[in-house]
Amino acid sequence: MKLILLGAPGAGKGTQADILKVKLNIPTISTGNILRAAVKNGTPTGLKAKEYMDAGKLVPDEVIIGIINERLQEADCANGYILDGVPRTIAQAEAMEQAGISFDAVVAIEIPDEKIVARMGGRRVCENCGASYHIVNIPPKKDGVCDVCGGKLVQRKDDNPETVRDRLAVYHKETEPLKGFYEARGILKTVEDQSTVDGTTQAILRALGVDA
Repeated sequence: MKLILLGAPGAGKGTQADILKVKLNIPTISTGNILRAAVKNGTPTGLKAKEYMDAGKLVPDEVIIGIINERLQEADCANGYILDGVPRTIAQAEAMEQAGISFDAVVAIEIPDEKIVARMGGRRVCENCGASYHIVNIPPKKDGVCDVCGGKLVQRKDDNPETVRDRLAVYHKETEPLKGFYEARGILKTVEDQSTVDGTTQAILRALGVDA
């Protein structure tokens, strides 16, 4: 199954992708990770991307999509994948279609903005190993200390309320229109955020017609 998870920053896409990749036995393809890997491995599109990055410029959509296409040809994507971090705009979605990248379903996780502001305010990350926690939903065993490596847990600047509201405004303007784009193609599945992570997972699996 070839999937996109759509939703505002803090909607839980990353958490759900981590669960779904195990349940569906397909990889999560993170744009940021494969971009870094392509640059490191010196692939043709990776070298192109490096030129832009070294010049302090944004990597153009066509280069990003070329890198995604390279990654999707690998054997572990034969039975499907979950795409994370792209498309973010209608233009990217159209370019992906033109490149022959298709999807079986696009899952949109619906959650009110104020709930996201509260949720992201509780996020903490280990400044040493990058492990993620939440002071309410996924608390560390010891307050302020990473379970994995014992590092200090900190709040990222991205997670303070003012920054979150700015990111939500960008999402509503640039990314939310993708719901209409994929609804017109008959593959949009809308899922309301549930009170628990597992509840949202079950709702997604039902929307996809997959047994939990």
